[in-house]
Amino acid sequence: MNKIVKNDQIVIVSGKDKGRRANVSQVLDNGKLLIQGLNLAKKHQKGNPQAGIPGGIIEKEMPVDASNVMLVNPATDKADRVGFKILEDGKKVRCFKSNGEVVS
Repeated sequence: MNKIVKNDQIVIVSGKDKGRRANVSQVLDNGKLLIQGLNLAKKHQKGNPQAGIPGGIIEKEMPVDASNVMLVNPATDKADRVGFKILEDGKKVRCFKSNGEVVS
């Protein structure tokens, strides 16, 4: 179980986009995340008319390491650390470290 999953709202805590909020669009296997509209890089792309791909300079989302982001706690509206807790029925859930609330 990962601490950050797809569609979580996060805050970037280090790097060029520090302090910006967005949602996670994809979680990669190597512990990195793709975040909607953040950590953009310009890529020079060659066109392919047969596939309908235009050429030129495009902006592409690049991966961010999961250690550089924190989940947003909706109760406090701030970044918060995430831990794990096992409920009475034996189910493992994510919870916020500050107040112990279960992440929805």
